[in-house]
Amino acid sequence: MDLETPNYKITSQEVFNSDETAISAMTGIYNQLALASFSNGSTSSVTFLAGLSADNVQNIRSTNLSRTEFERHQINPDNTLNLSLWSSAYNIIYLTNALLEGIEGSDAISADVRSRLEGEAKFVRAFTYFYLVNLYGDVPLILSTDFRENEVASRTSEEVIYQQIISDLQTSLNSLGEEYLNGERTTVTRLSAVALLARVYLYLEDWQLAEDFSSQIIAQEGKYELLENVNDVFLANSKEAIWQISPIGRGNISTHTNEGNIFIIHPVFSFFASVKLNENLVQNFDPDDKRLSNWIGNNSSLNAFYSYKYKIWNSSEQPIIEYSMVLRLAEQYLIRAEAYAAQGKIFEAIADINAIRTRAGLDLIPETVELEGAELLNLIMEERRRELFAEWGHRWLDLSRIGKAGEIFEKDNPSWQPTDILYPIPAEERIKNNQLTQNPGY
Repeated sequence: MDLETPNYKITSQEVFNSDETAISAMTGIYNQLALASFSNGSTSSVTFLAGLSADNVQNIRSTNLSRTEFERHQINPDNTLNLSLWSSAYNIIYLTNALLEGIEGSDAISADVRSRLEGEAKFVRAFTYFYLVNLYGDVPLILSTDFRENEVASRTSEEVIYQQIISDLQTSLNSLGEEYLNGERTTVTRLSAVALLARVYLYLEDWQLAEDFSSQIIAQEGKYELLENVNDVFLANSKEAIWQISPIGRGNISTHTNEGNIFIIHPVFSFFASVKLNENLVQNFDPDDKRLSNWIGNNSSLNAFYSYKYKIWNSSEQPIIEYSMVLRLAEQYLIRAEAYAAQGKIFEAIADINAIRTRAGLDLIPETVELEGAELLNLIMEERRRELFAEWGHRWLDLSRIGKAGEIFEKDNPSWQPTDILYPIPAEERIKNNQLTQNPGY
């Protein structure tokens, strides 16, 4: 049977007949990140769905069964939101593979541009695989545009996926410079790869490398800062941003972020709201915490708290005021704090936690305090929860990687099973590809 070419396939060789057109193809991938379900911050995104799976975000109404399944950890393999997340991530991977093949097969692209585009495309591919492997476990490793071969690809072990992620990011380290193109932090640089490698090595529990890579970012004084005013953090080209996604990629007149539109509960149009913050998260903040007063709002009509990191609910104004945050400096301090703690470097870990607490306006943890390893890790996890809520599923992935998900969720969810920590492989994908096995528990 003949198979149709995927509708997102790059087919024109003209795309790669000059530096300018090849660069435009990479710009198209950045734009696609603002559109793709998994990365656009909307209701099929990692931020939204993994937020529901964690204990930070709740559905306001239980009538939307597709969303409720994520909150209750009872995801049906037929869940359409889960399918959108999976398929859109693989669409992005397809586009990066198409660009890599296109620049490799072209003699019209200069060496410098070829090298930079390879670094950018491989970074995006590594970033996408990071989420796939952490949400689904073993996943197909797709490195070409041969869709006939890809459609019968079996699952690849997490270990091999991580090896590919690291390989791609090492290429990015060698191919990219440290300056943002046109001053826009919506393109990735060598330091973006450094930041993502710090996170990758944290997840792999290679504490020394996690420390080394996060330290490289923290040392970039002048380029990156923990901004004193927490309301400046999520602005376009914020000095805390290592990488952002611009709403301009959506190609319409709207200039607000999807995160602002989804999470803010508008004082007049509250009936549009779909989620709220878990009160347990709100109670976890010290009353004097600047993040509580500036990053969390309250809607009196619904008696509900909401994420107010992004301030704009709806806008079509130019210039764009807010970009979606993907990687930022505060996470690097928390990565290094955890890496220090795991190596028994207690004073150093406390100093990095205190850097975050200082910006939040909180009292510092005394360096003389005696903390056991488990106690210090719990302190770091709680600080990560307060700092990174409603951003890219950090809380859900944290609970998974440190083995605490069951402890948190089985109290209120008698149907919780350890296998719930992974999402199901979408049923539709398994119908199309009979080589795809299902995760246990589904």
